[in-house]
Amino acid sequence: MRKILIATTTAVAALSLAACSEQTEDATEAAASSAADDMGSYADQAGEEMDAMGDSMEDATNDAGAAMDEAGDDVEDAAANAASDAEAAANDAANEMADHTDGDPSTN
Repeated sequence: MRKILIATTTAVAALSLAACSEQTEDATEAAASSAADDMGSYADQAGEEMDAMGDSMEDATNDAGAAMDEAGDDVEDAAANAASDAEAAANDAANEMADHTDGDPSTN
């Protein structure tokens, strides 16, 4: 009787372990599938964020280019104004000298 009890207990334990292993396998498979789905979702989100970052960088580059163009125009305008002012100052100086002389370089 003792041998039958030990054999029965062993058989029940083996069946329980087999059932448990199958449940564990199913649970593990479900967890792995869920993790794979999560990773796919995270990869999609990362891709979207990288696209948005690329768009922001493109906008910043365009803004910087526009600012450089504007700065170039400002420098060009300033140089033209400085040249005009220098020419006017030279003309004023020449007129002042002509006012204080007789206008004949050989007599001055």
